[in-house]
Amino acid sequence: MVDHSPDNSLSPDGWSRRGFLRTAAALAAVPVLLAADPAVAAAELPGFPAEVALYRSAYRNWVGEITADGLWACAPADAGQVLAAVDWAWRNGWRARARGSAHGWSPLTITEGTGADDKVLLVDTAGHLTGLALDSATEVRAGTGVTLEALLTFLEGHGLGLTAAPAPGDLTLGGALAIDAHGTAVPADGEEPLPGHTYGSLSNLVVALTAVVWDESAGAYVLRTFRRDEADCAALLTHLGRALVTEVVLRVGANSSLRCVSRTDIPAAELFAAPGSGGRTLDGFLRRSGRVEAIWFPFTEYPWLKEWSVTPAKPLTSRHVTSPYNYPFSDNVPTVVADLVGRMVSDAAWYLAPVLGNAQLDAAALGLVATLSADIWGPSKNTLLYIRPTTLRLGANGYAVPTRRADVQRVVHEFTSFYWERLTVYAASGRFPVNGSVEIRVTGLDEASDVGVDGAQMPLLSAVRPRDGADTAVWLDVLTLPGTPYAEAFLRELEQFLFERFEGTRVEWSKGWAYTEGAVWSDEEVLGTRIPGSFGGAVWDAAVEVLDRLDPHRVFSNGFLDGVLVRR
Repeated sequence: MVDHSPDNSLSPDGWSRRGFLRTAAALAAVPVLLAADPAVAAAELPGFPAEVALYRSAYRNWVGEITADGLWACAPADAGQVLAAVDWAWRNGWRARARGSAHGWSPLTITEGTGADDKVLLVDTAGHLTGLALDSATEVRAGTGVTLEALLTFLEGHGLGLTAAPAPGDLTLGGALAIDAHGTAVPADGEEPLPGHTYGSLSNLVVALTAVVWDESAGAYVLRTFRRDEADCAALLTHLGRALVTEVVLRVGANSSLRCVSRTDIPAAELFAAPGSGGRTLDGFLRRSGRVEAIWFPFTEYPWLKEWSVTPAKPLTSRHVTSPYNYPFSDNVPTVVADLVGRMVSDAAWYLAPVLGNAQLDAAALGLVATLSADIWGPSKNTLLYIRPTTLRLGANGYAVPTRRADVQRVVHEFTSFYWERLTVYAASGRFPVNGSVEIRVTGLDEASDVGVDGAQMPLLSAVRPRDGADTAVWLDVLTLPGTPYAEAFLRELEQFLFERFEGTRVEWSKGWAYTEGAVWSDEEVLGTRIPGSFGGAVWDAAVEVLDRLDPHRVFSNGFLDGVLVRR
C-alpha cells in the first residue's frame, strides 16, 4: 500500500518545506537590487543619463519560471527621466522593458534565457511613477507604477471605486492595463450600471494616457498624450508590453459597499450543471448578484464559490471588514498544504494531487469558519482584493470565451465536463497533470460607451473586445505547480477544446497559452493563426501597425513579442 500521509520531516539542511516555500515566495516577490559601480556603469552604459538611478537587478516572474540575474535596471523619478532612459536605449541599441511587480506568467517583459550580457534595460515604474490625483469628480490621474491597492485606497477616500478588480493588490496599474486585467462582474437581473463604471477590463476605463513614442518629424522618442477618441490610443490600451506608458487618466464612479458570501456546500455537478437542470447553478447566482467566482480544487466534489452583491447597509450576519485580504488561510500557505507541496516537488510524488486538492478545500472550508470570513461586508476594495504575494505560487493558463449572457451556464458546463473527463482519464493511467484549482469568472465586454468619451475607441487587443453575437466573457484558468509532469500535454488538450468548441476564444495575455506537448507559448498554429484570428485579421493588423509605427526601432519589445506581434 502506498503511504499518502503528509511528510512533516525537515529537509537535510534543516529548513522546513513550509519555510522553503515562504522564502521562495519572498525572493520572487522582491527583486534583488545592487547599486551600480559608477566605473562599471560608465564602461558598460556609456553616456547613460546621470540623473537616472541605475543598478543591477534580478528579474523573477510570479512563479520563477522566467528568471534573469544581473540585468541593468533604472528607476526614473518622473516621466522626463523615463524619456531620457529610453532615448539612451534607442541610441545605443538596447531594449527598454517596463517592470512593475512582475506578477505575471507569460514572457511579455523578458524571455527565458535573457542574461546580464544582453542589452536589456529594466525600467522600474513602482519606485516613483506613483502619483495619484483627482482631475475631476469622475477622473483620476495615476502614475503607472502605482499598485491597485494604492489606487483603490485613494479612490475609496474620495467616495469612488470600481465595479470589479483583479484579486492581487500588488499589481501595478501599468502592468494591469498592458494585459487588460479584469475582475468578475456582469449586471445582475435588474441592475443598472453606475456612471463611470464598466463590466469589462480596466483598460476600458482609460480616458487618456501618456506614452513614450517615436516622433518621425523630430527624429526622436517623445512623450505624447493620447485621448481615448484618438485612433492610435486603441492599440495602447492593451499593448502587451510593446509600449511604455507613464501616466493614465481613468474614468471612475461612486463607490459601492459589497457583501461577499463564500460557500463550499454546492457540488460541482450541481453548480456547473447543464443549462435547464435546475438547482443551485452558477447562472442562478449570476442572475441574483452578477458577481461570482468559482474555485474548484482538483479531485474534489465541492468548489469554493464566492458571491459578491451590492449591499449599501451591512447585513446582520456579515462581518464588517475595514481592510482587504480577509482570507489568511489562502494568503499564507497552511502547514499541511506546504508539506504536501514540498513532498510532491522534492520527491516527485505527483500522485498526491488528489490529497493536495482535498487539503486545499479543507483549508478553505475550515478557514472560512475559523476567520469569520464566510460572510464579509465593506467598501468594495476590502472584498475585491484578497491575494497577497505570500499565497501558494502556481503556474496558470487562461482564456476568455466571448458568449451570450444566456449561454454562460452552457460554456461552464461543457468546459468543466471536458476538464473532469480528461483529468479522470489521466489519473486512471497514473498521471496527475493538475494539482491546483480551476478558476471561473464572468465579466462583461469592453463597451467603449462606458468611459463617457464621445468617439471613444475600443481596446484593439483586449481579450474582451466586443464580438458579434456576444455580450459576456467567461474567464477560465487552470493552475498547477511548475514542473508538474504531463501538465503541458493536458493543458494543450483543454486549449484545443476551447478553440474548437467556442468560436472566438481568446487567450488571457498574462498567463499560459499556445501549448505543445511539452512547452508553453510555443505552438506555432496558435501563435500565428488562432490568436490573431480571435480578434479578426483587420483588427490584429491595425494594432500591430500602430505599435510598430510608435516604436519602429523596437525599443519596447523582446524576442517573443517580435515573433507574435506581426501582421498576419
